[in-house]
Amino acid sequence: MLDLIATRRALHQIPELGMEEFKTHAFLMETIEGLLQNCTFAQVRTWQTGILVYLTGSAPEKTIGWRADIDGLPIVEETGLDFKSLHPDRMHACGHDFHMTIALGLLEKMAEQQPRNNLLFLFQPAEENLGGAMLMYEDGVFQDWLPDEFYGLHVRPDLKVGQMATNRATLFAGTCEVEIRFTGKGGHAAFPHTANDALVAASYFVTQVQTVVSRNVDPIEGGVVTFGALHAGVTSNIISETAHLSGTIRALTQEMSLLMQERVRAIAQGVAASFNMEVDIELNQGAWLPVENNPELAEELITYFEQVDGVDMIECPPAMTGEDFGYLLQKVPGVMFWLGVDTPYPLHNPRLSPKEEVLPFAVDKLSDFLKMKAN
Repeated sequence: MLDLIATRRALHQIPELGMEEFKTHAFLMETIEGLLQNCTFAQVRTWQTGILVYLTGSAPEKTIGWRADIDGLPIVEETGLDFKSLHPDRMHACGHDFHMTIALGLLEKMAEQQPRNNLLFLFQPAEENLGGAMLMYEDGVFQDWLPDEFYGLHVRPDLKVGQMATNRATLFAGTCEVEIRFTGKGGHAAFPHTANDALVAASYFVTQVQTVVSRNVDPIEGGVVTFGALHAGVTSNIISETAHLSGTIRALTQEMSLLMQERVRAIAQGVAASFNMEVDIELNQGAWLPVENNPELAEELITYFEQVDGVDMIECPPAMTGEDFGYLLQKVPGVMFWLGVDTPYPLHNPRLSPKEEVLPFAVDKLSDFLKMKAN
């Protein structure tokens, strides 16, 4: 029987960035092989560091999919745990070690007896940085294993163990990563008239881009434009020739995201023109489309868990977090939901330490849900 706590702790110690999850892949493959050694109706397919496990149903009418992401973040862990990350600048600060462990526990449960319908377990790489969901789909990995329904969860620190939350519409925002570079002319600080200061242009852009949300987005709908990094110059007495900005655009609908992207582009081009300099703009939405729950399947999931003892099912508003599961939900109807893990530190925090008692709880309750769906 799978030791959920030991499995989570082993995975927690080997966090790796997207498409570099080599140790994670090896650990998962060894664990999966052990879980399936007596299972005659299972098949395994790999794609780079990703893994698909397919359980063939006895009389299948559809395929039910379950997805877990497997990558970590470039964060130095500060939890002080005895089983903290062995990689100095990597951490499972988004709870993907929990996602993988729960998926393994569900696989073990579902492999005990052949279901009527097919089941697919997806261990997906590169959720945080490269959009592994899109990469796998576009590379044709699923083939005849593509689910008819897809489910996935994400741990949520501010919910208690036993609480789950979702809604019947958009759960997470679509995100678009933005890279902008202003190029002027460098020079000596004492002779500004002979130069063209890219730092000043970038500063004007940062202040003007704040109007995208305040004056272009319906206040009822909401949106986010954040530029979290600005790099320009090397010292105090040299005028910057270039300035590079990195930011993110987030919206709850694809239509609003496209509007905001166009406004950011127009403002950057306008600032560049007013300062007589060049600008390069890169907008990359890629796989991070809005996570739109299928209303009928979400209604079914919510109604089911409202009747399960020990589960506090909450209907929640959308969040501006991004998830590449949104890409898969544009291809396949499904549901994503929050799972409470009760920790004071937010996602992507170096001190994040979810409560491990959620692991047996999740496997127990969610395996019953999957059995209902698969039989």
